Amino acid sequence: MRSADSLHPWQVSAGGVAGLILSIGLARFAYTPVLPLMQHQAGLGDAMGGTLAAVNYAGYMSGAVLAALIDDPRWRSRLYFWGMLLGLVATAMMPLAPNLALWALSRYLGGLSGAAGMLLGSGLVLGFLMRAGRRPELGVHFMGLGLGIVVSAIGAMAMDSLALDWAGHWWGFVVIGVPLLAITWWWRPPVPPPVAASLAAGAPSTRWMRWMIAGYFCAGWGFVISATFIVTIVERQPLLHGQGPWAWLLVGLSATPAVFLWDRVARRFGDLNALLAAFALQIVSVVLPMLSGSLAAALTGALLYGATFIGLVSLTLALVGRRSPGNPGKAMARLTLSYGVAQVTAPALAGAMAQASGSYRASLWLTAAVLTIGMLIMLRLRRLEARCDA
Repeated sequence: MRSADSLHPWQVSAGGVAGLILSIGLARFAYTPVLPLMQHQAGLGDAMGGTLAAVNYAGYMSGAVLAALIDDPRWRSRLYFWGMLLGLVATAMMPLAPNLALWALSRYLGGLSGAAGMLLGSGLVLGFLMRAGRRPELGVHFMGLGLGIVVSAIGAMAMDSLALDWAGHWWGFVVIGVPLLAITWWWRPPVPPPVAASLAAGAPSTRWMRWMIAGYFCAGWGFVISATFIVTIVERQPLLHGQGPWAWLLVGLSATPAVFLWDRVARRFGDLNALLAAFALQIVSVVLPMLSGSLAAALTGALLYGATFIGLVSLTLALVGRRSPGNPGKAMARLTLSYGVAQVTAPALAGAMAQASGSYRASLWLTAAVLTIGMLIMLRLRRLEARCDA
């Protein structure tokens, strides 16, 4: 086996992408295209569908807490790969039986895996790139989020064409996950060296971090509602029945190249201005399908959602990681706790609202309002930084 020290930056980035496809694309995102089948064939209701999504994010938040507490780089590296293995195990648990307790445990473990991919993996990759003298951006790494959606969407459509039931879909995703786990192991980021005291001292101010945490909560709310329910929302519109998987595929196809676009926007106009633009466009993505029931509106909303959620995640985590060079993964984990709180509360509330009203419209309007608050927070941060620079 080759030494980890012989790895090239592109190999470490590719390993990180494979890890995100496995831990987020399969262990988390595969639930979205399979949800309508589980509701139709396994009797899963709207409220419980939202609750299972919330359990997934409870696992994600638990993983974020763990990541925020661990300083030892060797343990961070070990837990990263264990998290990738856990993602495959969680996916394999879903088709074992139509049992809510089993599904809830699977979703929780899948959330832990997602935290490993998003936080430990992102921190390890970013740290490796900075040590290698490369540009400290995570655009390539976060391609894994968009590709994870593409893989889950195309995989679901392929299994639909084979007339597989809900359990067959999950087994198919397990098969896809095996080679991804192998790539993640082979090209895993090297264990980082001990942190220098000068790097450990660098960290953003408490005031700045509090505002960013609040803004990232809003981004998490906007992300999780569409990520959980977009296929179901599209399928329930009378003129769009059968088009849900295409909307989900479009989310992934737009997210994959968008990470590079947002990196360029941030370099030219600044990180906070780029985040402002991403919040504004995501509001449009949420509101547009409610203003029109056409396929064009649904697909345009999916396109904008995919292009903006990835920008909010990659720009925010990279910004915080650069400001905490000693342990970027730990700083990302602290920030992500607020994202996790939103991911736990939002889908459960949205599912309950849909169960009560028979529609997702109220929860989508609430999501647009939360995203607007996120925009206002970015404006506040921009003014705060302008005063500090004056």
